[in-house]
Amino acid sequence: MIRKIFITGGAGFIGGALIDRLLKEKNNYIFNLDKLGKESNFFRIKNFSQNNNYKLFHFDLLEKEKVFDAIASTQPDLIIHLAAESHVDRSLVEPRSFIESNIIGTLNLLEAAKVYWEKLPNNKKKEFKFHHVSTDEVYGSLGKTGKFDENTKYSPRSPYSASKASSDHLVSSWFHSFSLPILITNCSNNYGPFQYHEKFIPNSIQKALNGDQIPLYGDGNNVRDWIYIEDHIDALLLVADKGNIGNQYCIGSNNERKNIDVLLQICRLMDIYSPKNYPHEKLIKYVTDRPGHDKRYAIDSNKVKSELGWKPKHSFDDGLEITVQWYIKNQSLWEK
Repeated sequence: MIRKIFITGGAGFIGGALIDRLLKEKNNYIFNLDKLGKESNFFRIKNFSQNNNYKLFHFDLLEKEKVFDAIASTQPDLIIHLAAESHVDRSLVEPRSFIESNIIGTLNLLEAAKVYWEKLPNNKKKEFKFHHVSTDEVYGSLGKTGKFDENTKYSPRSPYSASKASSDHLVSSWFHSFSLPILITNCSNNYGPFQYHEKFIPNSIQKALNGDQIPLYGDGNNVRDWIYIEDHIDALLLVADKGNIGNQYCIGSNNERKNIDVLLQICRLMDIYSPKNYPHEKLIKYVTDRPGHDKRYAIDSNKVKSELGWKPKHSFDDGLEITVQWYIKNQSLWEK
């Protein structure tokens, strides 16, 4: 039987990787709702559109009536909600768009899903799931020790993370108040091919390729737990398939790195695969730290590992090498 999956934000980095994976399985029909902004990957969207098992809905989650109509007309078995404004720096400049997209947009989708789900026959009702994809940034900042897990208190520090925390709480409340069958995942920093150039790793690679100065916030000692995109997709699909309804799962690869160490590793790889007459490390420029810059993130993934049997397949070294080589080989593609 064909499984109908409704995905929001499928033109983004994680959403695009998810759709790419799902379309390789012949029994999936994918509906992608995306407003197609500047971060959208139009190359992937064009490729997806050539597949008969794919349909794009081009509008904003803020358009409530269209959201209701799309859910009602497609009758999905699974909704995976990825659409979000996600760049911390921009949230400091234009916070309202993050509040609108990440909170009101999620509210519209939840209301549409609830109306649709309540009308389903009992057998379909039991199969339906609403999977909300979130971030570890909702938990705030860690000290030198400890890790985030599903019981960590929320403590967002930026308009972006505050808006994602709000959306998490909304999704959870729809389970407790209305019994909507939801799942929530909170993941650490993703990286890999096709990521938008605003993000730290692709931005650093792009600057290095162009011989431009590579900005590094503060002293570069902020720590992130990095996960290769395909490992995150594995976890998302496993949670969507086997996760316990109403539960939250933290996803991370146990790959903690200081920002300066990540950047130095990128520079070393650039020296190998795109050498210049100087070491790329010379391009690093320390800049004033941004407000509310969380010091350290780290994820305890024991729950998703023990309950569902997930584990990452890529080490950080291997994943970063794949990523650097991809950006070098596909420079003309991502520049567009």
